[in-house]
Formats: sequence, structure tokens, C-alpha cells
Amino acid sequence: MNLSVTTENKVSTFIISGRIDTLTAPELDAKFSEIEPEADKVIFDMTEVEYISSAGMRAIVTAHRAMAKKDGLVLKGLSKNVRNIINLTGFTKILNIEE
Repeated sequence: MNLSVTTENKVSTFIISGRIDTLTAPELDAKFSEIEPEADKVIFDMTEVEYISSAGMRAIVTAHRAMAKKDGLVLKGLSKNVRNIINLTGFTKILNIEE
């Protein structure tokens, strides 16, 4: 997984590529934990994410819960494969997903 973060006006955008799995989800968790106290809104740009495991889903749900008290978490640019995985989990009902 490759990860970069930009922040402007308390909105942090995580540009994520590759795989979010057991090996890489802790990196996403750690970076989110650094940014979360200062961010009012977080966007996960997942346009280049090719796969997400249950560990990756846990990282996203954890971020969603933390940001629910603020302006929220947005998932953006999901590939068909990643969208299918999120659909199977049922999390599409609680997560804010944009095209």
C-alpha cells in the first residue's frame, strides 16, 4: 500500500493505492490516528486500491466511528472489486461513499 495525506481547512485527504490488508492496515490506522485529532473531515481516496481485506475494513470502520462525531469520513473512487467487498459486508448502509 502507498499512502499520502494532504490537509487543507481541517479536511484531510488520504490518497491510498495498492492493497489494504493485514500487513498494511496498521499503517493506515497509525496515519489516521495522527491526523484525526486535527481533522474535521477525512476523505479516503481509494481510486487506486485494488483489494481490501477484513483488516482493511476494520480500519475503515474504526475511522468512520471516530469521524462520526465530526463532519464524517468519505470513501471516494471505489473500484468495482472494492465496492463489491464493501457491499458483501453490508457497510454500504453506514459508510458515506462518493463516486
